[in-house]
Amino acid sequence: MRAHTILPMLALFAAMVLWAGSFIALKIAFFAYDPMLVIFLRMAIASLGFVPLASRMGPNVPRPGDVPLILFMLACEPCLYFLFEAAALVNTSASQAGMITAMLPLMVAVGAGFFLGEKVGARTYAGFGLAIAGATLLSLGAGSGRSSPNPALGNFFEFCAMLCATGYTIALKRLTERYRPLFLTALQACAGSLFFLPFLFLPSTTWPESFHLGATASVVYLGLFVTMGAYGLYNYSLSRVKASQASAFVNLIPVLTVLFGRMFLGERLTALQYLASFMVVSGVLMSQESMQGGSSRAGKG
Repeated sequence: MRAHTILPMLALFAAMVLWAGSFIALKIAFFAYDPMLVIFLRMAIASLGFVPLASRMGPNVPRPGDVPLILFMLACEPCLYFLFEAAALVNTSASQAGMITAMLPLMVAVGAGFFLGEKVGARTYAGFGLAIAGATLLSLGAGSGRSSPNPALGNFFEFCAMLCATGYTIALKRLTERYRPLFLTALQACAGSLFFLPFLFLPSTTWPESFHLGATASVVYLGLFVTMGAYGLYNYSLSRVKASQASAFVNLIPVLTVLFGRMFLGERLTALQYLASFMVVSGVLMSQESMQGGSSRAGKG
């Protein structure tokens, strides 16, 4: 590995650890607070956290031609992504939701093939199909419980979140060629705060009647360490490595999430779900050679 790629790779690894922890933090926070309140607070905390860093963002006035792409990126993530992820984690376990994220690298590769003209081989499509089959089996083999009252619906919402993450990754790769990653990350946090603010006043949103230390600590973790830290590290890395290479690190999230779910939430997967998880990971690994070949040809657009 070349010296100039070591730091981006370390940043990607750290981002995956923080993101895997976010599934656990969200479950803990959702047990005590309304999901819309949790999402808004994490965005607001991150927005405030970026204030001391404003001088380091530089003059990043959006070009008129980039505005539609910026709006598309923000619509994908944080807006729609967190709506789907909140709905997912209300219905399914952190371990299962984390496993669905294993499909993101394949979805980015397929999306880049359609929208960026990157070459995608038959092996990638075969791996994508196997991963989809595994995700479906994961949902069918899930039983309901306090942590996952409707796992099939929750896993479907997490899949929708991954569709949004795919659009976000492709758009972000384009934008990091012209804007600083720190600026784009701060823009996401501010846009998310504005987007989720009206949800606090909907009749369906419930306000907490008591203070919960663990849930509050989880919200702070989500705002400072995930929305600021993980996204900042990922955006920084994406400005220095190819999109398919960066998204391949998402393969670490399912393993870490299952580990954290066992440690902190006492979650367990059934034998059928372990088989389904193996299918998901196998589908991702099947496509790695094809994805790497495609990324080496893509370059910057």
